[in-house]
Amino acid sequence: MAITKLHELHTRRKSRNVGLALVLGLFVVLILGLTVVKVTTVDVSNVGSAGAHE
Repeated sequence: MAITKLHELHTRRKSRNVGLALVLGLFVVLILGLTVVKVTTVDVSNVGSAGAHE
């Protein structure tokens, strides 16, 4: 016997869970983006002095 009528609490929890999932997903994307930028960025302060040590 299946329950066909959902309580309004289920609707509120679902929308809250979807919102939380979106926020957490955006946080993960932000951290991933910052990591990629940090790894791929060239350190400008050492570029000019690299030839001076030879």
